[in-house]
Amino acid sequence: MGKIIIRLDRVMADRKMSLNALSEQVGISNVNLSKLKNGKVSAVRLSTLGAICEALHCQPGDILEYDPAADEEP
Repeated sequence: MGKIIIRLDRVMADRKMSLNALSEQVGISNVNLSKLKNGKVSAVRLSTLGAICEALHCQPGDILEYDPAADEEP
């Protein structure tokens, strides 16, 4: 089975937005946003994803990617 890869760091870099700035705009703590950015979460609320996309002016597909060849970590 493949793996969902979170590309939030890439989108943030493209938009030149810091973790602190995104955290303030989205209303999520730096710690939780950092966990999301580093792929250390197993779920994301659609409302959170929507708020991130609004702040970064992007689509969910810009942040999330499916890699069918990657194995999920246990």
